[in-house]
Parts: sequence; structure tokens; C-alpha cells
Amino acid sequence: MLCALLGPGLLGQVYDGLQNPLPLVAEKAGFFLERGVYVEPLDKETEWDWTPSVKPGDKVLRGDSIGSVPEGPFSHKILVPFGLLGTYTVKEVTPAGSYTITDKMAVITDEKGNDHTLTMCFEWPVKRAVDCYAERLAPTETMVTKTRLIDTFFPVAKGGTYCIPGPFGAGKTVIQHTTSRNADVDIVIIAACGERAGEVVETIKEFPELVDPRTGESLMKRTIIICNTSSMPVASREASVYTSVTLAEYYRQMGLHVLLLADSTSRWAQALREMSGRLEEIPGEEAFPAYLESYIAAFYERAGYVRLRDGSKGSVTIGGTVSPAGGNFEEPVTQATLKVVGGFHGLTRERSDARKFPAIDPIGSWSKYKSVIREDWVNYARKIYKNGVEVNQMMKVVGEEGTTTEDFVLYMKSEYLDNVYFQQNSFDEVDAAVSVERQTYTFRKVLKVLASDFELKDKDEARVFFNQLRQKSLDWNYIAWDTPEFKAKEKEIDELYASKNGTVKAEASEMLKDGE
Repeated sequence: MLCALLGPGLLGQVYDGLQNPLPLVAEKAGFFLERGVYVEPLDKETEWDWTPSVKPGDKVLRGDSIGSVPEGPFSHKILVPFGLLGTYTVKEVTPAGSYTITDKMAVITDEKGNDHTLTMCFEWPVKRAVDCYAERLAPTETMVTKTRLIDTFFPVAKGGTYCIPGPFGAGKTVIQHTTSRNADVDIVIIAACGERAGEVVETIKEFPELVDPRTGESLMKRTIIICNTSSMPVASREASVYTSVTLAEYYRQMGLHVLLLADSTSRWAQALREMSGRLEEIPGEEAFPAYLESYIAAFYERAGYVRLRDGSKGSVTIGGTVSPAGGNFEEPVTQATLKVVGGFHGLTRERSDARKFPAIDPIGSWSKYKSVIREDWVNYARKIYKNGVEVNQMMKVVGEEGTTTEDFVLYMKSEYLDNVYFQQNSFDEVDAAVSVERQTYTFRKVLKVLASDFELKDKDEARVFFNQLRQKSLDWNYIAWDTPEFKAKEKEIDELYASKNGTVKAEASEMLKDGE
């Protein structure tokens, strides 16, 4: 069975699905991979500063920490191998100092009196889930991505699962890159399984240059890339998602929060189909193997929020993109994925062609997790947007002149919400990542506009007013939070609101009162 080598030195690496470090493979084999080339996943010459955390006589179980070494910004815990069942007694511990990953760190004795030597690394089968924790908890804590549309309307929880299906070129990879940079997690693992080589090269080139907002250093220092392009062997492609989720579970066992981004699970499913065909198995729908659903479910079920035996908590959050041909969400991979995930961020060709980022469909998408904004506020805004979209569809048939001013104002409000809150400029330093505090403040201001009546004589006056309000609000989004310029622009928005005698409707005034 394929096993992953787990130990210090994983962070910052670029592996293939069989855990070969690709930069070293390139040095050894050149541009074309030769048959039988294998390179050790971890450097056995590098020395690490070891600090023991146990002493002779202590009792330990599998997955318990016996010491630690510094790795990047984290303290990498050296764990008792996950395959050692039962209770062990520490017999001998190596004193603090610099050692390689193959040096003896401790000796533990099992209940039968047999000794086991522990080093800094050990192997674990990639298709076996790691279950060395005290309790599996419900994913209730929101994983903040700093993308307004996701955090407010379609949130993701730490330890949760979500999928991003969409047609080619709709922005799935861009959303994943933005999420990996800004998400409220410790470690990011990117599994590029079956993507085109050009996209993977872009990822490998960009990540070392991206600045981590948390540390100010390279984002690569807390990232692992598992990369298998569509031209790589099919068995390696099939293994890549399992290798990546095993590394994620390993770091979760240290009490860290890990985000695993699989791009794209459709290519992984195609690898399963290819292997199934070669094994002459009975095909299912669209020639995918009959067990496709159970394999997809087994992969996503390895996500989770857990409490470890030492009281600390860790999580693995899995986000997978799906690339259905022609954007058809009825195909088997998308449908099998929707049955098991907790969030659905569906991208549409219409929104991406209109240059809207993120191109997530605000009506068709959904999430089972808790938003960072009050639920009644979100539901009210969603209702206004949905009604506005219906008016827009009606206007396409009967024209603007066949619509009442009241309906036209409703349509302008939905456009205002879309332009000011749903969309973000990922190239702008301020607007690319929005804190929860600012999201709440901005959403309250937007909601006040949605829930207000204005003195507008006709459609032309309504159009001019909402276009001015939209532009001022967009300029407000680009100004740094809580600065004099921010407050000055907010004052301009309030004055424009007051110029049309904006008054909050009775049904919404109670909702907007400060109560939290």
C-alpha cells in the first residue's frame, strides 16, 4: 500500500502524488521523467533542533507528542507513530540538541516488554484516515476567508467541506488562490490533481512570491503543493488527493488548522475512470466506476474538527473544485460531490463573462454553516436580491417602460448589493481581503439602503441616484479601514442618502437596531 513519509521538512515542498520532491526529480532526470526514478521525500542530512517533552517512565499512546522541532513559523511536534496500538512506557529519551530525522529520539516499551525505537519520521498508508484524537467535534467555527460573498452568504466552517463547481475559465483556481492567501488557517495544502501543466507552473511560480499577510514572509513557508498534471501517470494522479489529505491530517494532529484545496476533483475522477477501465470493471454512469460516489464521500469525510488528547484542537477543511464539461452540474462527479459537502459555491459563465469576481451565483449557491453576519440580515438581503433579479428578467421581456418605478427601484437595489458587496477587486490592496469587522460594518450600511424608501419621481432619477450611490460606495471599499478618509467618504454616502429623504421601512427598523 502507498505510504506517505511524515516528519519535519514537509512545509514549502512541491511533491507529486507519490511524494517525490519535483525539484530534486528534475535535477536527477531532467525534463522527462524516467522509469523507476524515486527520490526521498524528506532530506535525511538536515539537522533539526530537538526539544523533548517526555521523560522516562511517562505513558504515551499513538499520536502523542514526545518532543518538538521548529519548522518555519510553527513548532513541529514529533509524534508516536499512528500504527503503534496500545499504551507504551517511555524507556529512554534523547537529550535536546541537533539531530537528523533518522536519528533515535526515544525508545518506548509496549505492554509485552518489547522495545520500539522512535525517530522524527514514520510512514502511514495514504488511504487510511488518521483517528488518533479524543473526540470529533461539529464544525461550528467559521473559517474566515476575507471574501465578502463567501463569509456572509456562503460561509465555510473550520473542519467543514465545500466545493466550487464551474465551467472552464470561470475563476475556480483564482478563488482558491485568494482563499489560500487570506483564510484563517495555519497551513495550506494545494493538491493540483490533473490540471494542465501551464496552470500548475503558474501556481508553483506565484506562491513563493506571494507575501503571507500573517507573517510578512513568503506564503510558501506554510504551504505544501502536491502537483500532478494531466500528462503525469494516471496512478500518481489518482493517489495525489490521498497523499495531500494524509499530510493535512498529520499537521492536524499537532493542533493546527489545515486547509486542503483540491483542484480539480473532476480530473481525479477521470483518473479513477481510466484505472477502472484498465482493470475491466463494470462501468457506471458516463463510464465512471460504480463506486465513484463512495470514493468521493470517503475523501471529503476525512475533513473534520477534532479535540486531541492534550486538549488542543485541530482541523482539516477540504475545498474541492469540480470542472464539469460545459458547466453541466447534472454530471456524476458534481452530483456525487453535492451529496457530501457542506457548502456549494457554484460559478456561472454569465457572471464570469460579465467580469464579476467572485463569479459565485448568489441564488444557486448554498451553505450549511454559520455566517459571520446575523442570519436575519443575510436573509433580508437575499430576498431583496432575488426579487431584483426577477424584475430584471421581466424587464428583458417587457422592457424598462413596462416596469413600475417601484419595481425598477427594487432592481437598482439588487444591482447595488451585487456591485458593492458581492463583488471584490482582488487586485486592490484594501478590497482584496476584508476583515469580519469591516464586513459587518459595510453590510449594515448596505442593508440600510436596501431596507429604505426614497423620494424618487421617476426611473431616470432613481438610476442617477443609485449610480452615484454605487460609485461612492465602491470608492469607500478601496479606502483603508477606520481612517479619516474612510470616515469622510462615509459622510458623503450618508449625505447622498439623506438628499432623497431615505427612511428605513418599519419592518426593517427593528432588525437594524443595535442588539448584538
